[in-house]
Amino acid sequence: MNKRTWLTKLRKRKKMTQQEVAAKAFIERSYYAQIENGIRKPSAEVTIKLGQVLDFHASSFNLEENPFSIALQNAPVILAHCDTQLRYTWIFNTPDLIPEEHIGKTDVELDDNEGNRALMKLKEEVLIEKMPISRVITLPLPSGEISYNVYAHPLLNEDGAIIGVATASTEIHKDKPNEEI
Repeated sequence: MNKRTWLTKLRKRKKMTQQEVAAKAFIERSYYAQIENGIRKPSAEVTIKLGQVLDFHASSFNLEENPFSIALQNAPVILAHCDTQLRYTWIFNTPDLIPEEHIGKTDVELDDNEGNRALMKLKEEVLIEKMPISRVITLPLPSGEISYNVYAHPLLNEDGAIIGVATASTEIHKDKPNEEI
């Protein structure tokens, strides 16, 4: 298993040490270090506690080795979770960017453009309306503009409280610079 850099980024964003996270999750620091380093997979109970401490959805651990992740790896689909401040807590299959660069940042912090502002507005609406919303959004990327059908859904914790937004974005159109028709 690979080191969980996304988990390290979430911890550092909260300005917490491994010891502090472990104490709040009621586990040993060495066990938490093994989880962060990808040596051990936490139990369901521990994933829930870590999610509560670091503000992410516990399913993030399950998504990293899910067979659907393998099937979707080269598909034109992006899956993501963000918290209620619209900061990414997990992302899969991003074009042109390194996924770990997203963790702890909003879309506009990554790149302030019309597409990212529209994406943030969609997520804000999901949090306000407390219901799924779908919209076509075009994003400018170094490889050209890409339009996505973005499906955004409230992300709930185990108690049913909204803790963020989950998105599934399916590529519907790609314009490459100097593309011949």
